[in-house]
Amino acid sequence: MDKEFLLTLDQGTSSCRAIVFHRSGRVQALAQREFTQHFPQPGWVEHDADEIWAVQLAVARQALQQSGLQAADIAAIGITNQRETTVLWDRTTGRPLHRAIVWQDRRTEALCAGLRADGWAERVRDRTGLVIDPYFSGTKLRWLLDTLPGARAAAAAGRLAFGTIDSWLLWQLTQGQVHATDVSNAARTMLFDIRRQAWDPGLLQALGIPPAVLPQVHPSSHGYGDTTLLGGSIPICGIAGDQQAALFGQACFGPGRVKNTYGTGCFMLMHTGAGLQASRNGLLGTAAAQPGSEAAYALEGSVFIGGAVVQWLRDGLKAISASTEVQALAETVPDAGGVMFVPAFTGLGAPYWNAEARGAIVGLTRGSTAAHIARAALESIAFQSAALLQAMSADGAAPSEMRVDGGACVNDLLMQFQADLLGLPVLRPAVTETTALGAAWLAGLGCGLYADTAELEASWRLERRFDPQMPPDQAAEKMAAWAHAVRQATAA
Repeated sequence: MDKEFLLTLDQGTSSCRAIVFHRSGRVQALAQREFTQHFPQPGWVEHDADEIWAVQLAVARQALQQSGLQAADIAAIGITNQRETTVLWDRTTGRPLHRAIVWQDRRTEALCAGLRADGWAERVRDRTGLVIDPYFSGTKLRWLLDTLPGARAAAAAGRLAFGTIDSWLLWQLTQGQVHATDVSNAARTMLFDIRRQAWDPGLLQALGIPPAVLPQVHPSSHGYGDTTLLGGSIPICGIAGDQQAALFGQACFGPGRVKNTYGTGCFMLMHTGAGLQASRNGLLGTAAAQPGSEAAYALEGSVFIGGAVVQWLRDGLKAISASTEVQALAETVPDAGGVMFVPAFTGLGAPYWNAEARGAIVGLTRGSTAAHIARAALESIAFQSAALLQAMSADGAAPSEMRVDGGACVNDLLMQFQADLLGLPVLRPAVTETTALGAAWLAGLGCGLYADTAELEASWRLERRFDPQMPPDQAAEKMAAWAHAVRQATAA
């Protein structure tokens, strides 16, 4: 193949990005734009799906223009997306029936409680690898069908389409010709049997989901269709949910390889190979990005509030005027001064799974300052991530290192503290855009630009390694203090 460039559409929780990669992994151009966050009532989070599409298309065109390339130079498009966020649209008009319900949204907790009370927890875990939680798409879709007038009848008649954001973008890019998703996104709906790799009829019935509304499911590297909206025809050959894309972009292709992404939330995934590993410690079994026909799995732990705690320091507490200022403020004090910050703004995810928990700052004294709170906020990201690795270790994992990516991984103070808590080396790659890179690699495999994953693994490069410097007993004391703070945040 003579084309050497790939375009990734990276649709995140707070912004849309488009990145043009050279086949070597070098970033040729990047365009990014934020979009509106809607909070109609406490615990509810929504996005305008039409706005997401308009912004995503605009940044794709901008990135191509910045790169000096044309559609004819692009071998393929890869899509990676915020997972679980749920869109329901009319197949005829292409318009959403309601704003998209975001993965952070907690409105369906009562419905989830009912499913648990009716004994569905074991079935859901066995079939999907997940726990029953508002986090996942299935109950969001049920809420839309139950709430919007006429939606259930229209869905049963095949007039509506459900999708996570990847499916929504794919539908728009192909101008309504393709309604599909990949296994990694399907696995996050709470409707998909990840062993059989098919929608589960029993779960669909339990949630009242008509099969006609569902997308087709394909491997992550696949010829999904073509778009002509960027100045010429470009094939779409890769799709993966953002965290599985990041695992792939970190060259974690085999069992025992671990990555942690520091974004709005934090997401730790460990590849478990061709076998689904059940967790006894609050983690999820999920599908990994699947470059071919063979199934691939991962253990996952999800932290709901990671980098978003820095946004709260900026927008809520007004302690900083820009997110980039947080490290400098935190470094003005030698430690957090005994302050612990549990940022349970939308409950706690893995390994706690407590939807009722709320944020807490504990250990305050008259000597506590904004700097101590800023440092405790940063440290909360590392504490939550360390709790995930503790859960993985309790499940029998024994990783030798952790690869990191996402916006907050550029924070050296945070990465060193993370290595100290874990007692493991933390490796930051030269290309930290690993989510987008993973989608590009999947697209490159799908269009034949790359021969196999061995070629991709050889191109991964280290930028900096953070080795543990804190004595293990001191790290254990800090983790015990964190566990105590979590108990205070979750106390009835």
